Amino acid sequence: MSSLHIEIDPASGFCFGVVKAVEAAEAELENNDILYCLGDIVHNNMEMERLEKRGLKSVSNRELENLEKQKFLIRAHGEPPTTYQKAKINGQQVIDATCPVVLKLQKRIKTSWHMLRKINGQVIIYGKKGHAEVVGLLGQTENEAIVIESMDEISKIDLNKATHLYAQTTKSIDEFKSIATYLKENINTQVEFKSFDTICRQVSGRLPKLMLFARKHDVMVFVGGKKSSNAKMLYAKCLETNKHSYFVSDVDELKKKWFAEPVQSVGISGATSTPPWLLEKVARHIKTITKDK
Repeated sequence: MSSLHIEIDPASGFCFGVVKAVEAAEAELENNDILYCLGDIVHNNMEMERLEKRGLKSVSNRELENLEKQKFLIRAHGEPPTTYQKAKINGQQVIDATCPVVLKLQKRIKTSWHMLRKINGQVIIYGKKGHAEVVGLLGQTENEAIVIESMDEISKIDLNKATHLYAQTTKSIDEFKSIATYLKENINTQVEFKSFDTICRQVSGRLPKLMLFARKHDVMVFVGGKKSSNAKMLYAKCLETNKHSYFVSDVDELKKKWFAEPVQSVGISGATSTPPWLLEKVARHIKTITKDK
């Protein structure tokens, strides 16, 4: 039997924002037995398990309020201003690992909101409701900004108000362009409209690379956390490009039948929240279960 060619996508794995947050947690855990993190530091259950073994403890906002004078980490997604205010009141020390791209976006949205509120304008955020990053962005406007998830919700926007449109950093560029184009063409010409494409290119730039990578292999295995929006979006594009694409969170979800003859090459890719060590683990396991190929 011919040997199976297995390749890990060189463009996959952690984005720099996640790398920064994980490194900040690991540095703190070098000297402390426990570190609290507000929410999951990364939307990948395997990486969370690894860090939990080292002493990272994910907590909710409510749990955090009961941990006075404790140190805690703010993950790459960022937090609203109220989180920092509460930390100060509770005597808590903050390790801020907010992604620099998200931090810049928070500041821009806050500036727009302060300007537009004086003229009864509105800030629109194209993003996923309830997503940690969006919660942090909304907080910059005292929760007054309007969040829309798709063109289907465009009717929420008052076309007679001055409007600034922003995007969650991990959303679809195509959908953002559709929303921006619609607003540009339909908003009252007597009021200001500005759109700011704030989608992270390190994330969006993966799409064309992933599609090229998926085309060159007989089978694609996409590794991601079930909670990750980025993983779902990238996998959907992967499946669109290669119908023999499979989503797994860990090696126990791999099936030998996926790699049966005439499969000769397998590509492995992952989300921005998928650790490189997990991609390598998946590659090793595929080699093990297909060793007779």
